[in-house]
Amino acid sequence: MKIKTVHARLAPMLLTFLLCLAGCDQQRADKLNEGVSTEADVRQQFGEPTQITERADGSKVLAYPRQPEGSTNYEIIIGADGKMSSLRQLLAPHNFAKIQPGMTQAEVSQILGRHAKTHHYALKPDEEEWEWRYLDGQSRKIFSVKFDREHKVQSSASTDDPRVLEGG
Repeated sequence: MKIKTVHARLAPMLLTFLLCLAGCDQQRADKLNEGVSTEADVRQQFGEPTQITERADGSKVLAYPRQPEGSTNYEIIIGADGKMSSLRQLLAPHNFAKIQPGMTQAEVSQILGRHAKTHHYALKPDEEEWEWRYLDGQSRKIFSVKFDREHKVQSSASTDDPRVLEGG
């Protein structure tokens, strides 16, 4: 009983922290301008990226995932000229709609960025499920993708975050 009480008190604080984190990222993004801000400006606002992908055309993709507890995954593209050409939040309905049966895990990661959680199931050891936490307005949601034994998309779905439904 005592654990549940502590858990119930921590839930509002966690939600406030997560909303503040999302707000802080938005404030950082607002300080950057496409075609003007440099890679140094991006790093000053967002810090060191978790991954840098260099493209053949000389541009770079900087990854800033906020999973597992955050609700965003940012991708910032630095053009060959060293200027920011794009700042995108990947966890959005238009990207979820791109996830189709038969896609590989690498293709899904390229569209949505790093996932928050992986599930393996005892009765289906050849399958796994990935989850991303995101916000739909003020509602906390989970987007999940199930992969078959060949690591290809079987299905995907969006549901309410069970932590919110449980009060935590």
